Amino acid sequence: MHMMVSKPEQWVKPMAIAGANQYTFHLEATENPGALIKDIRENGMKSCSVAQAKVQRPSQGPLQVGLAIKPGTSVEYLAPWANQIDMALVMTVEPGFGGQKFMEDMMPKVHWLRTQFPSLDIEVDGGVGPDTVHKCAEAGANMIVSGSAIMRSEDPRSVINLLRNVCSEAAQKRSLDR
Repeated sequence: MHMMVSKPEQWVKPMAIAGANQYTFHLEATENPGALIKDIRENGMKSCSVAQAKVQRPSQGPLQVGLAIKPGTSVEYLAPWANQIDMALVMTVEPGFGGQKFMEDMMPKVHWLRTQFPSLDIEVDGGVGPDTVHKCAEAGANMIVSGSAIMRSEDPRSVINLLRNVCSEAAQKRSLDR
């Protein structure tokens, strides 16, 4: 779940109750990322009693935490939280609407994250499709969000397979290079 909201703290419990298994928020949208990460983790318990004051969710496993940064935010701003999250999301467009042009100048952020935090899931979102996915995967992204490229395609299944295969092949290559 990618929460593009101004107060992500207020949505943690409702999303956990609804069954979300992953909660991504924008670093720029909160004044206390550490407290929010802790709140997400605490609300992601697989099975807890009311006496423990935890939320019960229908899905299994802990709620995963994702942290997103907009194009104008330095990747180093995310670094202090990287060891507390499951996934970093680098926005490759300005958040708000689909169909925007991919911002290739965000790829150094992806590469930096992959170099500094090799086991972290790194996602890119915005303008990603068959023409840009290679740049994302080579920079270190192992998760891709693609809306317009899939939905506007005459063969969405083949686009999805291409995106998946490019990311998988790049990840395999990285593991062989270690």
